[in-house]
Amino acid sequence: MVENGNNNLHVSRAKKTDEFYTELSLIEDELKHYRDYFQDKIVFCNCDDPAYSNFWRYFQLNFYKLGLKKLVSTHYESTKKSYKLEIIRQNDKIGQLSFMPDYVQTPLEQNGDFRSSECIEILKEADVVVTNPPFSLFREYINQLIEYKKKFIVIGNQNAVTYKEILPLVMENKMWLGYKSGHFWFRVPDSYEEKKTDFKIDETGQKWRRMGNICWFTNIDIEKRHENMTLFRNYIPEKYPKYDNYNAIRVVLVCNI
Repeated sequence: MVENGNNNLHVSRAKKTDEFYTELSLIEDELKHYRDYFQDKIVFCNCDDPAYSNFWRYFQLNFYKLGLKKLVSTHYESTKKSYKLEIIRQNDKIGQLSFMPDYVQTPLEQNGDFRSSECIEILKEADVVVTNPPFSLFREYINQLIEYKKKFIVIGNQNAVTYKEILPLVMENKMWLGYKSGHFWFRVPDSYEEKKTDFKIDETGQKWRRMGNICWFTNIDIEKRHENMTLFRNYIPEKYPKYDNYNAIRVVLVCNI
């Protein structure tokens, strides 16, 4: 059977190979649409090792440009305690920004799992969460953000909109798609097995996998949601009947939606 991006997702779900590191260019290409939102916000990257994460790197490089109040990152350690790293904005006596913010590293008592009590306490303080959560835990991850009423911008597989835990959130306008979607390459650990397709090793020996149907999910209002759509068909009740249990019409062909 020929493997594609979706097959890689199924492998991720089955074997819990969830370490897919996002390229900085992919992050920049999406977050440029949210720049005004981050002013005076506390950003939490709760699936990101600062030593490797380009989410951390993006916000670190743009900390003052975005006007962040604080940046916090935690990551998961399978067999040992983790830590949190923070960048905290500093103001001088007249309220002006100082040249350098404070960097504070604090040991955690737990392993940095986003579901741990320590990480949940950090989440409660945050204004917005931005990260690439584990694909195999996407349902649980989003439900936690909704439970704690947090704004978010996260990467996932577009097929997630069909999950019984996710579809109601989309239908109720509690989350929607961001700007960018498609097939994207992610760095993966050396331990990941080589594959015949959607896999490569670059000149430095770094392994890469390409994932299909990747998109951004958010609950932050964006201009894209308010753009007028170009319509090319008229609604005919007989051709597009309504569902009995939901106020929507059935369109058989995707190209006609």
